[in-house]
Amino acid sequence: MTDPICPLCDRPIPPDVPQSEHHLIPKLKGGKGGPTVLLHHICHREIHATLSEAELARSYNTPDALKAHPRLAKFFKWVAKRPPGFASKVPGKRRQR
Repeated sequence: MTDPICPLCDRPIPPDVPQSEHHLIPKLKGGKGGPTVLLHHICHREIHATLSEAELARSYNTPDALKAHPRLAKFFKWVAKRPPGFASKVPGKRRQR
C-alpha cells in the first residue's frame, strides 16, 4: 500500500511522520462532521498561521483554494523540496487580526 499524498505539497505522508486532519470548513464555522483532508502537520500549521477561521470558511475551503493563496503557495513550493518527515518551527500567529 502506498502512503497518502499531501494535497498541498504533493509529498507522501508516511505513517511515522507528524500528520493531521484539516477540516476544510473550520469546526467553529459549522464544519464539524464535514469534509477533511490528511495533511503533513507542518502544512496544517502553516494554514492556521496564515488564515483566520473566517477566511478559511469563506474563501479557502478547498485544497485548490489553499494552494492558490500567495503566501501558502510559496510555502508549499518550498516545503515540497524537503523530505516527507521534515519538521520546522513555524513561528506563532503571523496574520494580522
